[in-house]
Amino acid sequence: MTQPAARPEVWLRGPIAGIPVPLQPAAHALIQAREDVELAVESLSPAEFWTGPGGAGSVGFHLMHLAGSTDRLCTYARGEALSDSQRAHLAEERALPSPPPDAAALLDRWRLTVDRVLEQFRRTPAESLTERREVGRARLPATVHGLLFHAAEHASRHAGQIVTTAKIVRGLAG
Repeated sequence: MTQPAARPEVWLRGPIAGIPVPLQPAAHALIQAREDVELAVESLSPAEFWTGPGGAGSVGFHLMHLAGSTDRLCTYARGEALSDSQRAHLAEERALPSPPPDAAALLDRWRLTVDRVLEQFRRTPAESLTERREVGRARLPATVHGLLFHAAEHASRHAGQIVTTAKIVRGLAG
């Protein structure tokens, strides 16, 4: 019996509706990161979700940071300063609250973040991509395109860490 063909990676599924051409690769990367994370955290126990093997960040930490950092980078791309709630979330990433956040809530936050970012991509005119932006209190120089690309690239890195860490903690438990 033949196994059904695996679904192609997001970048091989075609353009994302309404996303400007220069932002298509970033949109593909964010959707792929969302899908990879969803599969990786499926059925992790709370202990596995918050275990940081060998001093590495836990799946929970990476998922918290993934949503927060993506949101912050897109805020800078819009030319806005961080809100009080964004700064509070950043503080939580640095010092995990007790009890730690629920895995389902963090996964929902990541999904909503990706949805909001894709909508921001749709509203971003291609001609605005070279506009200068500033990042953080140090007001480091960037561009709209650089920030949006980095949001996707950074999300891909953390999604990979989530996938790997989930495999490791499952292996430790088994």
